[in-house]
Amino acid sequence: MLNHPRVRLVHASQVVGMGEKPIVALRTLKDSSMRVTLDLVKSGAADACVSAGNTGALMAMAKCVLKSLPGVDRPALIKALPTLSGKRTVMLDLGANVSCDADTLLQFAVMGAVVAEKVEGISSPRVALLNVGEEEIKGNDLVRHSAELLRQCSALNFVGFIEGDRIFSGECDVIVCDGFVGNVALKTAEGVVRMMAELAGYPRKKRSFLGRLAGFMFKRRFSYLNPDQYNGASLLGLRGIVVKSHGRAERRALCHAILLAAQEARHQLPLQIADRLESVFSDRDL
Repeated sequence: MLNHPRVRLVHASQVVGMGEKPIVALRTLKDSSMRVTLDLVKSGAADACVSAGNTGALMAMAKCVLKSLPGVDRPALIKALPTLSGKRTVMLDLGANVSCDADTLLQFAVMGAVVAEKVEGISSPRVALLNVGEEEIKGNDLVRHSAELLRQCSALNFVGFIEGDRIFSGECDVIVCDGFVGNVALKTAEGVVRMMAELAGYPRKKRSFLGRLAGFMFKRRFSYLNPDQYNGASLLGLRGIVVKSHGRAERRALCHAILLAAQEARHQLPLQIADRLESVFSDRDL
């Protein structure tokens, strides 16, 4: 692979530790591999950045180096999730912003819809807000106000609220929430999947033949839930492409994150998002 004409090693003298504070990394680790990669994206020498490193440092550096797109108040983390329908749902924000206002959630919805269209190939994606109930009266002021803004946005196919137990139902294509709620929901789901996988395969030596067969059939039936296939969360709203891989990702999972970044680069995702935001908010101001 190192002999491939499009593969080039770029030296970096520093490393961002997983426990490094983002502000410290931003100020002092300007020759880290993470910072060097982002500088290459900014200069056009690279089309995307993929990192399995410190999430907070990556977000801080990416926002500083690449800058936000016009019309984006805060970048958001988005990720594709499996559903019972066999299709994928994208969800944002997954932890970049623990608190948001309604206008920011509207921006997230628009950006998420672009990802669903361009990356997932979904025409007129159904957009929903994550809430504690489906009724219009449910939720706090932020969620209800956000729903009004999304409902008034003609560029969105807003289908209302969705509850946490329906995230993987396939009922919508884009799920919007603030980063606090999104991160808790994602981590909870990951824990459940990990528990199911362990129950299906443990302990093999102590199980009967039928038990082992059931475990094998379970793994085959739900192979599409393999988290390796969904590795990679994109930091949307920047002038360049940044994909965050799981820190414990193995080779196959890391490949999926790289393929996701390449797909976003081919679709010129930042440009698509910028154009859509300009269209939506220019019409809104009229």
